[in-house]
Amino acid sequence: MKKRLLSLLAISAITVTLFAGCGSSSKTGDTSKAGDTAKTEKIKVGMVTDSGTIDDKSFNQGTWEGLEKTKADLGTETKYLKPNGQTEADYLKEIGNLYDSGFKFIATPGFNFETAIFKAQDKYKDAHFVLIDGTPNDGAQPKSTQKIADNTVSILFAEHQSGFIAGVATAVQLKEGELGFIGGMEIPAVQKFNWGFQQGVAYANEKLGTKMSLKKENVIYQGTFSEVAAGQQLAAQMYDRGVKAIFCAAGGVGSGAITEAKNRAKSGKPVWVVGVDKDQYQEGVGADGKSIVLTSAIKKVEAASYSMVKALKEGTFPGGKQLVFDVTKDAVGIPEKNPNLTDDTMKVVSDITAKLKDGSVKVKDAKDDSLIK
Repeated sequence: MKKRLLSLLAISAITVTLFAGCGSSSKTGDTSKAGDTAKTEKIKVGMVTDSGTIDDKSFNQGTWEGLEKTKADLGTETKYLKPNGQTEADYLKEIGNLYDSGFKFIATPGFNFETAIFKAQDKYKDAHFVLIDGTPNDGAQPKSTQKIADNTVSILFAEHQSGFIAGVATAVQLKEGELGFIGGMEIPAVQKFNWGFQQGVAYANEKLGTKMSLKKENVIYQGTFSEVAAGQQLAAQMYDRGVKAIFCAAGGVGSGAITEAKNRAKSGKPVWVVGVDKDQYQEGVGADGKSIVLTSAIKKVEAASYSMVKALKEGTFPGGKQLVFDVTKDAVGIPEKNPNLTDDTMKVVSDITAKLKDGSVKVKDAKDDSLIK
């Protein structure tokens, strides 16, 4: 009887302890924010790709690489889905598929997702969205309504600064001759690359003694980011007109231009491509081991996607805000290593980057028709 009484008392003590533990946990849960929960739970990180592939050497790839890095550093689980098309409905379908699979951090690269995220952020209120290169809006014309909900972050880049630095580097390295530009779709991010590049070339001509020029016929927006063959054809036409280097802000279209430049380099023709978004040097390497990519106007998309997952993990997700990643954050510029640029050119690049940071040199994110002839 005595042993039985002792056993009952022991069980009662254990039960009280368990209930006390549950009560403590519940209280913490009641006062925590979504970000606090993310500190202890494994985050499932998803991405819906834009046009092109996950290894497009450009925007999709950069975003994905940032998310993939969180696996080792932050212990996340990652997954991406590729839509069947490029409509709002296509994007919302894959966003929903990710959400239904438990992926409640969803990154979307590109302005095409603006209307989809505008709707998704309200439909999936317990999810976190990162829209890169766009602002959520309802798509109404002529003027849309924008909204960045508390569970969404909009990230933009100062592409005009990156284009400017690449323009200076290209002009200083090549010194004189014709340049070209091939853009994908004529959207703000691509336009700013173009406008910045034009200003960089003009700055080098005025301040650094170069003699480079851009003609209207050699500034073209192809209209897509996926038509590789069209990119190769446009590049061939420009090279035939005597263009020395083409700045390509065009995704897969730019890959076509790189192919054309590599083909010409085989026969000893000195032509170049300036890459975009990521360091595209390796994509330009031919059979001789040399690359036709002179340099690249980069924006560290991978740093943006990575930093947002890290912020969620740490409970500091900046929901409801639009962030601009610029030269002061070391988020735009050209690669640290540029095998096809001389040390003298890199010194000029370092100097111009410092001047952009301290504001003594400014770049406009607007069109200036006087810079092309």
